[in-house]
Amino acid sequence: MNRSEQLNSTILATAHSSLLNLTAPLLQQVIDAWTELKTQQPLVHIMTNGVANNYVANVLLAAGASPAMIDNPFEAESFASIASAINLNLGTPTSEQMQAMQIAAQTAQSLGKIWVLDPVGYGPVLKWRSDMIDNLLQYQPSVIRGNASEIGALAGNHIQSKGVDSTISSESIYLQAQPLFEHAECIAISGEADFILSKELNAVIQINGGSYLQPKITASGCALGALTAAYCAVSSTITAGAMAAHIHFAIAGKKAYERANTVGSFNMAFLDEIYALNEEDLVQYSDFSILPLES
Repeated sequence: MNRSEQLNSTILATAHSSLLNLTAPLLQQVIDAWTELKTQQPLVHIMTNGVANNYVANVLLAAGASPAMIDNPFEAESFASIASAINLNLGTPTSEQMQAMQIAAQTAQSLGKIWVLDPVGYGPVLKWRSDMIDNLLQYQPSVIRGNASEIGALAGNHIQSKGVDSTISSESIYLQAQPLFEHAECIAISGEADFILSKELNAVIQINGGSYLQPKITASGCALGALTAAYCAVSSTITAGAMAAHIHFAIAGKKAYERANTVGSFNMAFLDEIYALNEEDLVQYSDFSILPLES
């Protein structure tokens, strides 16, 4: 190892040691965000996948937030102006919904509101929606959340995906997603493990837990994006909010699978666990690690 490599290794080791000291404070911020979610019951303006509306709304209600599925351009500005946060999901966009999303994103930016972008299906195959997603980035989402294929393609790594499903792992893409910091404070990549890239911390937080059955439930990713918006609206930082949503999902998935290991029963148990999460669960089951982002 030459001197330059030794210096880089020392810098990374020092950064890693420093970030380890953040574990307890970050967990406390997650707990505080959970408490505030229950207390404030933030109103989340949601435009999401047409097959996901009911499930997303139920997940937010179970968690303690208040969902509103307003997705037409005639009401987008007025409702975005009163909402605590906005979640835009490009799952099944219509022409009117596209207009409404642009209005809501522009309103969120002008008023300094939290908003989360879920770039479902981004890539060369679905050019119309992909162009719209590129356009939405100018309004600086607080969080960009998606699976590894979507995030990789959005960051400029043209990766083949199967429809809107990811064909690569979240771990293999998170370091390549850093160019998206030009547009957002946090990049959240869901998968077998979830990764939260934080501009604030210059770090990546790996969140473990959940169950392999979660991707088999329609709209689970859509609901996670909406819950991320809800948590970010009440948390002390965007990083803590994104972490709280993903940890909430990871714990609920883990606990649900302990008592239900078929898709139908797991689906019901998962919603129950979203509702039943408490501070003791957060302390006992939160499983995350913090690593510095490589430059």
